Amino acid sequence: MSHAFLFHGGRVSEAARAYGGLPEDWLDLSTGLNPEPWPAARAGAGAVDWTALPDPDALAQLEAAAARHFGVAPNLCCAVPGSETALRLLARALDLPGRALVPAYRTHREAFYPSRPARFGEQPGAKEVFVLANPNNPDGALRDPEAIVEWAERIDASGGFLVVDEAFADCHPEASVARAVAPGLRLIVLRSFGKFFGLAGLRLGFVLGPPALMMLLRQLLGSWPVHAAALALGRAAYEDSHWIARTRAALPIRAEALDGVLRRHGLEPVGDCPLFRLVTGCEGQALFERLARARILVRPFAEFPDWVRFGVPADPAALARLDAALAGDRS
Repeated sequence: MSHAFLFHGGRVSEAARAYGGLPEDWLDLSTGLNPEPWPAARAGAGAVDWTALPDPDALAQLEAAAARHFGVAPNLCCAVPGSETALRLLARALDLPGRALVPAYRTHREAFYPSRPARFGEQPGAKEVFVLANPNNPDGALRDPEAIVEWAERIDASGGFLVVDEAFADCHPEASVARAVAPGLRLIVLRSFGKFFGLAGLRLGFVLGPPALMMLLRQLLGSWPVHAAALALGRAAYEDSHWIARTRAALPIRAEALDGVLRRHGLEPVGDCPLFRLVTGCEGQALFERLARARILVRPFAEFPDWVRFGVPADPAALARLDAALAGDRS
């Protein structure tokens, strides 16, 4: 298994080179993206003007639409070219040592130095940045938002910051702490557009935090933080309340269908996020290799060789293909 598959999901072309077939032959279950993305055509013909620089007014309109969706004031919301980029920028802007909960995103551990494991709710000491995800990745665990805010208040009193990565929170709006973001609290929330809306190629995310930090981030990002397509499609998607409601209802049904297939083959899924499921206690590398030979890409983990994460298949045909591969039928 190539080291690349242990770092991020979505390397279908590399998988095809390593295991055969063309990229279009593969079923990609490695990313945890919504398999039925928001239809970009809803933004309307001519929504993107590729001949002009991104419009500052369009940026303000996008941030206002996203802020309404998150439940915060627009001045507490800053658009960024992806939440991973935002985390690395925050490390530079805050200039403090950081600690990340584990298991978690690799970037949580890499962005801040020195990075050592943290425990949820622990008493903060000196000025530090604590980073956690809710829902967590890769285990899909959900934490009580009231407990998160209470921890943020204690970290604030110590002079540190709490960064809550809510990349998958659109599936669980009741678990978000975005509404607690305020000028006087050192709480920072990251939101991702690509996960729930399934358009990861736009590289669009948001940082929610105190106004002074928003101003600093805008200075670091410069005049055109995101491209014109992200401005147009992002705003239209956040304003599409009917699609959002239908998707929140449909994703758990897909996740339950995946649970049934995994259990049928002796794999016990865990996690509350309906965009992916984690399987533990398995022979992770052997399972990855077996599915790769059937041209199905899943997510293994270097630190946890008995873990594999499965994205939710888009439709019954994709689920049946996974079912057959787990049974050993490569036809």
